[in-house]
Amino acid sequence: MIPAAPSPWTERRSESSTPRATDARDPFDIDYARIIHSASFRRLQGKTQILNLGDGDFYRTRLTHSLEVGQIAGGLVKHLSTYAADHPAAAHLPPLPLIQALGFAHDLGHPPFGHGGEVALNYCMRDHGGFEGNGQTLRLVTRLENFSREHGSNLTRRTLLGLLKYPVAYSAVANSECSPRLDPRPTALKIIDRHRSKPPKCYLDSEADAVEWLLAPLSAADRTRFQTIEPKAGKHGKSQHKSLDCSLMDIADDIAYGVHDLEDALSLGLIREADFREVVPESACAAFCDFRLRHYGDKVGNDPYNDLVGNLFGPGQRRKMIINIIVNHLISAIAFVENSDFTEPLLRYRAILPDGHGVFLKALKDFVWKKVIRCAQVQQMEFKGQTMVVAVFEVFASDPEAYLPTDAFQRYKAAGEDTRIICDHIAGMTDAHLMRTYERLFSPRMGSVFDKL
Repeated sequence: MIPAAPSPWTERRSESSTPRATDARDPFDIDYARIIHSASFRRLQGKTQILNLGDGDFYRTRLTHSLEVGQIAGGLVKHLSTYAADHPAAAHLPPLPLIQALGFAHDLGHPPFGHGGEVALNYCMRDHGGFEGNGQTLRLVTRLENFSREHGSNLTRRTLLGLLKYPVAYSAVANSECSPRLDPRPTALKIIDRHRSKPPKCYLDSEADAVEWLLAPLSAADRTRFQTIEPKAGKHGKSQHKSLDCSLMDIADDIAYGVHDLEDALSLGLIREADFREVVPESACAAFCDFRLRHYGDKVGNDPYNDLVGNLFGPGQRRKMIINIIVNHLISAIAFVENSDFTEPLLRYRAILPDGHGVFLKALKDFVWKKVIRCAQVQQMEFKGQTMVVAVFEVFASDPEAYLPTDAFQRYKAAGEDTRIICDHIAGMTDAHLMRTYERLFSPRMGSVFDKL
């Protein structure tokens, strides 16, 4: 899995520390440890995945979601290394500590209140370089974490390449037609235009030096191609490529989102069987139904689609059984694809789901989006969180010395009064921390001078 000879992909930006003579770990073991021992990873337990944390202690948080992504990604690698061992890409598969580290770290930069908080911070940073959750993840591990003096977690190049989900800068893909603004329709309230304030998928320009170092081993042609942007009329531009490791993590993230977040919504009773049949019709499930007939024909009879729906909306034990079967079905379909335009193997090869399986997973993801994320119960909570994020940001930015906690204000001064530091502070908050801060600032009966900030 790992090249025996020294590789630029195992290098760290800061090599000042001497490895301990008794440390048996390889570079990716160390990256794995730095991620799971980071403050950002611990904070994921207090951040919303889809359902609000106040809805109960059973439903997934960003932390449990990230653990599931790491586990699924490990399963994808195991499947490819076993059943596609003869493919030339198999020699470049990531080792288990690396792929799990990517799964655990992929959401580190997401702010409180999920994508609602992301849109809110992008609006707040509209004149200061914007905000995007994946870009904030790169900023955390390359700059903000405390494992090194200047370079954050000081991870290996290959781990950073796996986390670089969108290898294009904010300024390069942002479309001025989609600049964040307030919604012009309300007359008595100031409400963010959520469509216009949605950020492009990118890294932040503030981390351009980290990306420059990260991509240094690539040839000029590979680098140019890797950072290709597809323009979109009336929308932000879109990156075209990601690394092998990132593609594995990304598929694992899609599976966790489309299947396990669906499971949470079913358990909470947020969705109806009729809605599922409407958005995920039998035609979208063809690959899965065929899989069920081939492997479980004696149990599903001649109607695998109705068997799928009946299990999803049935008792908890049956639901868990069918969820596990769906995940296994998707993992076992993973395959390699080659782009011969690249010479670097980590870019030349990617993981994909075949078309039929991809259609099935996309239908599940679309269902979660349309019937769970966009439902009024979730949207009202997202709106409230978004409003609190903007209010707290604007208070802090109005007089940082007065309102920022001492350590955050010191970082703000040391950075030349860079508004990005205020954004970092708020993005790092858990949902509960943000709510307590909001209540302390705006609720007459909440807060005390003895509160820990």
